[in-house]
Amino acid sequence: MKTLAILRHAKSDWDDIGTRDFDRGLNDRGRKGAKLIGRHIAEYGAEHGTDWDVVLASSAERVQRTIEIALPDMEPHLDKRLYLASVDTILDVVHEFGGDAETVLVAGHNPGLQELVYALVPPEAENALFDTAATKFPTATFAVFEVDIDDWSELKKDCGKLIHFMRPRDLDPQLGPEGL
Repeated sequence: MKTLAILRHAKSDWDDIGTRDFDRGLNDRGRKGAKLIGRHIAEYGAEHGTDWDVVLASSAERVQRTIEIALPDMEPHLDKRLYLASVDTILDVVHEFGGDAETVLVAGHNPGLQELVYALVPPEAENALFDTAATKFPTATFAVFEVDIDDWSELKKDCGKLIHFMRPRDLDPQLGPEGL
């Protein structure tokens, strides 16, 4: 049994419409969400005795800034392939860099991360957390899976159970959807 976590980047900055998507940083709301979810990730790790052995991340600016704020002590392996990656690409990167780690955290983008939830969790393992994640996987969301594998090269569809799901708005309602 291994543990896989996924973290979607925090809310990005759209102020400069001339900035390429890849180069967009975080807005104020995103920085607040990243800090809050970072505290939560640390608390989760302390409570469950979980250290993230490997952090794999998209090299997009907003993902790098999210990690700097949320996981300041981590040195992620940045991989361009994780930028707007499909499920298959995410799995390929984990296969390649998971190594002998017990725990891997992947930081990236939607729709790939939400689609990974659908891919990893077979129908018989769906639960209330899955239902929430399937509805929406907003920015700065953190999810944890138990995956029934002995080696990361075995990570594939239908091998996981979603055991934790947290959004910034669950920690601070002011970080919920704007306009509500």
